[in-house]
This record gives sequence, structure tokens and C-alpha cells, in this order.
Amino acid sequence: MLDDFALLALITIFGVLEQAYFSLEVISARRKFHVSPPAVTGNVAFERVYRAQINSSEYFPMFLSIFWISGVFFNQALAVCFGVLYLYGRYKYFKGYSESAQDRLAPLYFSATMLWVLIALASAGVLGQLSSRYLGYNPAAAARAFVGL
Repeated sequence: MLDDFALLALITIFGVLEQAYFSLEVISARRKFHVSPPAVTGNVAFERVYRAQINSSEYFPMFLSIFWISGVFFNQALAVCFGVLYLYGRYKYFKGYSESAQDRLAPLYFSATMLWVLIALASAGVLGQLSSRYLGYNPAAAARAFVGL
């Protein structure tokens, strides 16, 4: 049974490591720009790094939950693909925001799109499961029959 979730677990570990990296970058920026805790303002370059980390942290629980739901209820391989793309987008977002506020926008839109795809997969998977269980109708089987698989 654990084999069924190994890829989801691996991407989750990558996501946690990414969050740790973002946190370490904030520590580095504090030292570089002489912003001592608990201050979170003072130097604009520090504030961009800090906001990039905070924004990424705010989205991480949403990503994790919808990533796992889509992998368990829809398709693990698709969830992993879109999960990796989401994490890549978040990395680009962090790096872009660290450089300038404007450079965060394209990666932000990209990662948001990946998150919406994961939400769609998770919703389809859960609704399909509920439909199969409570209505006796399996939309996935109907789709396979429709396309002749």
C-alpha cells in the first residue's frame, strides 16, 4: 500500500525542503541587510525576500492538501506532474520577487494555474468517488467506455 503513495510523499518532501530553503533565504537576507528579528521592515530588498517567503508559506497548506487529494482520488502521476510544476513555479516566484516586485507576477500566475489544475483534479476525483459510491454511477468508467478503452 505504501508504494501507492511513494511519489506523492517524495514531492511532499521536495515541497518541505523548498519551504526550508525559503526560510533560510530570509535568515540570510536579515544578515545581509541588517534587519534583526522581530523586525520585518526597514530594507526594501529584505522585505521582498520576506514577503516571498511568507506568501509561499501561506499557500503551502493549500497545495499540500489539494495535491494529496488529487493524487489519491484522481491520478498519482498527474498530481505529481502538476505538483512538480507548482513547486517550480513557486521557486521562480520566490527568486523573481526577491529581485523585484514586478518579477513575481509571471511565476505567480503560473503557480496559481497549477494549483487550480490540482483543485480540478482533486474535485473530479472526489466527486467521481462519491458518485460511484452513492449514486451507483462511475464517471471514470463511463469516460473510458465513451472513448473505447
